[in-house]
Amino acid sequence: MESIPLGHVERLPGDPGTAAASIWNSGRSVRRLAGNAALLIALSGCSLIEPYVRPTPPVAERFENANVAATQESPAVAPIAWNQFFGDPGLCGLLAQAEANNRGLRIAMQRVAEARALYGIQRAEQLPGIGLGAYGSRGRVPADLSITGRSYVAAQYQATLNLSAWELDFWGRVRNLKDAALEAYLASDEARRAVQVALVAQVANTYLAERELDERVAIARRTVATREEAHRILARRYEVGSASRLDAAQAEILLNQARAELTVLARLREQNHNALVLLVGTPLAPAERPLSQVEAGFVRELATGLTSNVLHDRPDVLAAEHRLKAAHANIGAARAAFFPRITLTAGLGSASAELEGLFGSGSQVWSFLPSLSLPIFDAGRTRANLDLAEVRRNAAVADYEQVIQGAFREVADALAERRWLAEQIDVQRASLAAQTERARLADLRYRNGAASYLEVLDAERDRFAAEQALVQTRRALLASAVNLYAALGGGVASSSETKDERR
Repeated sequence: MESIPLGHVERLPGDPGTAAASIWNSGRSVRRLAGNAALLIALSGCSLIEPYVRPTPPVAERFENANVAATQESPAVAPIAWNQFFGDPGLCGLLAQAEANNRGLRIAMQRVAEARALYGIQRAEQLPGIGLGAYGSRGRVPADLSITGRSYVAAQYQATLNLSAWELDFWGRVRNLKDAALEAYLASDEARRAVQVALVAQVANTYLAERELDERVAIARRTVATREEAHRILARRYEVGSASRLDAAQAEILLNQARAELTVLARLREQNHNALVLLVGTPLAPAERPLSQVEAGFVRELATGLTSNVLHDRPDVLAAEHRLKAAHANIGAARAAFFPRITLTAGLGSASAELEGLFGSGSQVWSFLPSLSLPIFDAGRTRANLDLAEVRRNAAVADYEQVIQGAFREVADALAERRWLAEQIDVQRASLAAQTERARLADLRYRNGAASYLEVLDAERDRFAAEQALVQTRRALLASAVNLYAALGGGVASSSETKDERR
């Protein structure tokens, strides 16, 4: 890379003229330089990059089971904030605390601020940087170094406004770098939105898990109380000789099984509460609320639509697309490196041999130094930089397509959950009713001497398992609505509403 100065003109102090003329000339020079700078900015509008075209998503156009969980009048997901989607006041309070206190979200927000600052730095490269400089020097020249043979004292004072190495962006290199920085900033903001949506889903699912465990603990406690009474009766009957030792031992086994299950559930509930505290980011007082108290009106229904176009509003998809656009812009910057780079350096001010004459008559000084650098031989470095930019763009395309495919699967999985879990609950309710009737009949047969207590033991064990499984499936159905909401990109305002402001 060779740098070639195009010209250098400088006016030195000492020219004749009055102070008023000097001020007028200075103002005229400033206006001339400003007009030239504006003209050069207008001329630097060329770009060497092709128009951006969004890749065709490599997924099906329509979802299966698309409208299973929604009515025709149900709203689309994008406009719904979490405080409108969730109807449970307890959960909404936790989500508000999580948005204020979650450390992972804070880290994501600081990364957005970092990307915004980097974008501001790159954007400033498009405009000239003007600074004020002032200096003074004074020194003695000895006689043997003086051309007059006599020593003398030399002094110089100068104050100027300086334009330092401003690049004229004829080929769009600086503008493409600015666009790449902007897309990187927008990608980081969408990544922050993705973190927020994930946080909403995690808090909601952890909250549901706590409600599920509350109900399962309540069922286990009722079961323990019932089996304690059965064990007490059988132990007493064994003491008076109206029941066998085997029956009493089997009743004790059934009781200990319920007690063991209760301890397991209590441990899981405490661990789940600890996970909820971590997500919310602040201590929480434990509160027991069974799942049945929050099921009604827990979430709103969603109109998921019939096409995969809804995926384009997901924050992770938007972030991948912004990364693709940044890589696309970098190709333009790499292509511009093959062309000459022109920079301007200029100064305008006043200079004098005496400090008191710095702004006096005839002290005006100015300089103008354009330079051109043209790549001649760089051992293929510029070509390799372009190849690197194109490879990164191709990788960004593949990344975008992979994110789209992952998003499609998440939505499809959530829709499948909504459909099949609803049917599974109906089957499990019927199964629980049958198990309850079986347990009643087994107890009646035992009391009438038509069956052993082992039959009662098996029936009670199966009924308890059916009760627990039904609660788990009910929680899974509510969680599938949460997962569908997150998979469609819900949780925060749509990025399209604020994108113009961020630019």
